[in-house]
Amino acid sequence: MDILVCVRRVPDTSENEIELNAEGNDIERGELVYSVNEPDNYAVEEALQIRDRVGGTVTVVTVGGEEDEEVLRRQLAMGANQAVLLSDDAFSGSDGRGVATILKEFVQKGHYDLILTGVQADDGAAQVGGMLAAMLDYPFASLVNSITVEDGRLQVGREIEGGNREINEIELPSVLSIQTGINEPRYVGMRGIRQVASVPIPTLRGTDVGVDPAAVGEKATKVKRIDYFVPTRGKGAEMLHGSRKENAEKVLELVAAKGGLK
Repeated sequence: MDILVCVRRVPDTSENEIELNAEGNDIERGELVYSVNEPDNYAVEEALQIRDRVGGTVTVVTVGGEEDEEVLRRQLAMGANQAVLLSDDAFSGSDGRGVATILKEFVQKGHYDLILTGVQADDGAAQVGGMLAAMLDYPFASLVNSITVEDGRLQVGREIEGGNREINEIELPSVLSIQTGINEPRYVGMRGIRQVASVPIPTLRGTDVGVDPAAVGEKATKVKRIDYFVPTRGKGAEMLHGSRKENAEKVLELVAAKGGLK
């Protein structure tokens, strides 16, 4: 099975103090530390596990610039067979629809049985996977937390409201958006990254994959970011330090005071 995983380089929230820029329309990115988007990392691990069970290849792809190669090399060190960077000045400022358009053209130039994305990236919109599936006219499932390959089809478990789980059968080729927690991504050390440091990563421009410049980039966006703001800080949590019985009585007292008990 040939699997494509779409990944993205994002600010590492564990390593950064996120601040707004002077204009208030983006975060200050000058000194940020970046890493692979967490849900995408789970998607790569799931692709590797499927490949190891049934055979095939895993390709990782990202839309970005030269600095995004570091994310692709990390995924190569993780075990991916190959990586591709889609980079063009015309792609700059693309929204979710634009990114999905770029990926669609790339997918149609190759052959992939299964396409995986993380459930969402740093904009939180969770759009690209579903849009890509619609553009390709492929079956799609989101919030996927289990995948079983059976006779050329997939048994897909997905998380739904209320903590419930549903199972769907999906034909290939298909697109799935992977939920965090589906697996335990393997550790990638510096030794592994050094081993792939010289592996060539093809860089494809828009003309290489047939992207219409008018369909991507900032001028083609259907969604525009108007403003960023920091939520108003609320009161801190109240810590209870008594015995279990005392704390339980205090919780009941607090809930009753707020009208939670009748």
